[in-house]
Amino acid sequence: MKFCSACGQPVIQRIPEGDSRLRFVCEHCQTIHYQNPNIVAGVLPTWGSQVLLCRRAIEPRRGFWTLPAGFMENGETLDEAARRETAEEACARVAQMTLYQLFDLPHINQVHVFFRAELANLAFDVGVESLEVRLFEEHEIPWNELAFRTVTRTLECYYRDRIRQHYPIGHEYLPPMNVSPIP
Repeated sequence: MKFCSACGQPVIQRIPEGDSRLRFVCEHCQTIHYQNPNIVAGVLPTWGSQVLLCRRAIEPRRGFWTLPAGFMENGETLDEAARRETAEEACARVAQMTLYQLFDLPHINQVHVFFRAELANLAFDVGVESLEVRLFEEHEIPWNELAFRTVTRTLECYYRDRIRQHYPIGHEYLPPMNVSPIP
């Protein structure tokens, strides 16, 4: 950040009084510009034993498969964001959504949240951000063509939990690829 969004003057980085973190601060109008993590909300949509995946039409990871997910917008709940992303990417509606997986990705300032849900019907189609949308059985999942580690981990947890028919809420820290996880 170079300029204040409140008054247009240059900003500096410093730790404001009473704070403990380096922030962008406008010395002209005294506005403190807080930067907080982005939330990605998504859905693991199922139909019987199949999972719905979307092939990405946008960067990053264009051409790779993903669960319908995207950045949460201001003014919406997690549930609303996940449903909106599913509609935008797969033209699909889901029912019986339950919170399923949470991933902390502090190295990219994101939190990814996935719900488990059933497709309301088979009326899904390619959305504006997808090249292809289709249902996969477990043995058909294109594991080497999945776009993001959070998608891979969500699917791994789902197939593990599906055997037991018990779906606890998972919460994981995913470090950068070149860093070992915290023991």
